[in-house]
Amino acid sequence: MPRPEDIKALQERFKRFGLAIIRMTEKLPNGRAANVIANQLVRSGTSSGANYRAACRSRSRAEFVAKLGIVEEELDESLYWLEILVDAGLLAPKDADPLVEEADELLSIVVASIRTARRSRPR
Repeated sequence: MPRPEDIKALQERFKRFGLAIIRMTEKLPNGRAANVIANQLVRSGTSSGANYRAACRSRSRAEFVAKLGIVEEELDESLYWLEILVDAGLLAPKDADPLVEEADELLSIVVASIRTARRSRPR
């Protein structure tokens, strides 16, 4: 399990990521496709943080790993929706790049945490 100071810092980072997703989607053009994708992106972008918080409150290593798996899926889904927005011409790459970079970094941290937790022996 992560150290308390690392948990707090990462929780704050997930929150900032979710808020940045919300702010970015509010600036998307108004249209059917943009609205549907924005809804999906807001769900996955904010859900990753909520699920990380839930993982940090896990009662066992197995539960921690399982909940981090959900975080991994939500971050990957967020990356997918960002790619779709850019490829559809609804979001400029320069506006997506900081969010993609942060999602990639968070995803790397989560995947590394999953691997470490699976390798570690129970306390």
